Order: sequence, then structure tokens, then C-alpha cells
Amino acid sequence: MTTHSNGQDRRVIARKLTHSPDHIRPEAGDGFVVTPQIEELVERASAYLEAGYPINFSGPAGTGKTTLALHVAAQSGRPVMLIHGDDEFGSSDLVGNDMGYRKNRLVDQYVHSVLKEEETMRTLWIDNRLTTACRYGHTLVYDEFTRSRPEANNVLLSVLGEEILNLPKLRYAGEGYLKVHPDFRAIFTSNPEEYAGIHKSQDALMDRLITIHVDYSDRETEVAIAASRSGVSHVDAGRVVDLVRGYREHRTGRHRPSLRAAIMIARVVAQRGGRFDASDPIFQCACRDVLGLERTRPHGPSTPRRHEIMDAELAEASELVGAALRESG
Repeated sequence: MTTHSNGQDRRVIARKLTHSPDHIRPEAGDGFVVTPQIEELVERASAYLEAGYPINFSGPAGTGKTTLALHVAAQSGRPVMLIHGDDEFGSSDLVGNDMGYRKNRLVDQYVHSVLKEEETMRTLWIDNRLTTACRYGHTLVYDEFTRSRPEANNVLLSVLGEEILNLPKLRYAGEGYLKVHPDFRAIFTSNPEEYAGIHKSQDALMDRLITIHVDYSDRETEVAIAASRSGVSHVDAGRVVDLVRGYREHRTGRHRPSLRAAIMIARVVAQRGGRFDASDPIFQCACRDVLGLERTRPHGPSTPRRHEIMDAELAEASELVGAALRESG
């Protein structure tokens, strides 16, 4: 599908997730926007994967790391195993574990006067997603892997380094080690380590990854994505994106509004029949709620932003956007 804006083509591609019991298959759809900036990221990442190296998309929240990882994973056409990092994870949550027992009882009465009984019991092993991906050559997407504790991720060291998955609980069955399938690929996403809830990853693991920094997109990309996801025109999407980008550039503290904020505002205003203008009350309310719930200060608790402050900022931002549009027109 091709759309046109400002004389330039935009290829709009989405990734619909077709599920099976154990994996997903991202498929082409109509929600993922490809611009030159994204094409360059995808090309670099795909080249590293093709060379056999795992990659890590690292960047702040709201920059589209997970969507980008799934898009890159889909290029190979292989099934995708998706894992979300969790502070409660242990290595068994990645590899697998014993899930019950199987009991066999043999009664031999071939000779009627002799009764022979034999009973055996063995544990039942169930592969988890990392083991399945390594066994069958799927693409592993480990989203926010630094939310898991480093000790849980230690099992990845031999997988990414020596291409061997250690399965100590399967030694009794002769499968103490699993040779990683040659088609296995791994894509990780992570937030910078200063984010809350993030664990510092071990150097040995980071040394095995090629880290690609994903920052906030350029204006062209953000406008195209906001228009695609909200259904508004590129002109209206540009007004909202410019407003959010202005807040992002001047806001202090850890949290800065991402493209998600622009999509929220655009979608709500369009759904409620509002106008993308600072004087419109629907637009004002959407911006207050999405952008102004709290102001994060370097020290001390957050404080609510007063409506009159928001109104003044909105009016100023709207005037700047209008002036920019008049100059470009």
C-alpha cells in the first residue's frame, strides 16, 4: 500500500501476528510505516542477523523498539518466539522444566506360576521458548530482556557464544546439551539502564550482542506513523507531533512524551469530533490529560500541572506550529 504526502511516497506496512500454540508469524498488513530512517535501521539489523550476530535495539520507551524487532524478525520468514522480560524469571522460564511424571508398570505372567512385575518412573520435560527456538531454528525476540535478572539470562551466554544450550536436567535422557540450530537468530530490546525496573546486564552477554541505539524518530517518520495509527490527515498529525516534540525537547526529568502521546491525542480528538487547534476545548482537554498529568522534578515528588499553565503552553506551541506551517506553505 502506498500513500502520498508532501510529494513523497510512504510505504505503510503492518505486522499482524498469526499465532500457533508455540510461536507467532508476523505478516504484512497496513499499520507499520516505513520511512528512510526506519529502512536504514532495518537494513543494518538484517545484515547483522544474516552474518549470524544477535542484535539489541536499545532506547527509551515509546521509540518503537518492539515493533521494529518484530518487523526485522519477519524478514527471514521463520517462526518467531516472543519472550517478555520479567523480574520473576528464572532460567527454567527460558529453557523449560519438569512438568510431572510418567509411570510405567509391566506385569509378566508368561509362566502362570511366576509373577514378574517391573515399574519405572521418569519426569516429563517441557521445552520453554528459548529451547524451542534453539531446537527448530526459530527467531527469538526477547523484549525488554534487562527486566529479567542477570542470573536468569546466564543461559544465553553459551547459546550466543558457543551455540550450545546447556540442559542439565535432561542428562538422564542423553540430552544434557543441545546444539543450536544453524537458522536460530536472536533479537533483543532494552531500555537504558537508568530506567526504573531495569537490571544491569552482565558484560559477557552484552559483549555477544550488537547494540543498535533507537532514539525518537525524525519528524517525517513521527508524522507518518501518527497519521497512519490515528486516521487523521498529515497536516493535523503534524500539528500534534510538533506539539509533542516541543514538550519532549523542553521537559526535564526521566519521562518525556513519546510518539504514543501524539497518537493518543490525535485519535481522541478525531473520535470526539474536535479541531486540532489550541482554542478547541476538546483538543485542550486531550493535551492536558495526555501531556500534563504531572511534572517530574529533579528532586522531590511530582506536582500536578495547573490548567492555566497548560493553556498558555498550548497556545504558545500552537502559534509556533502555525508560524512554521505558514513559512513552509
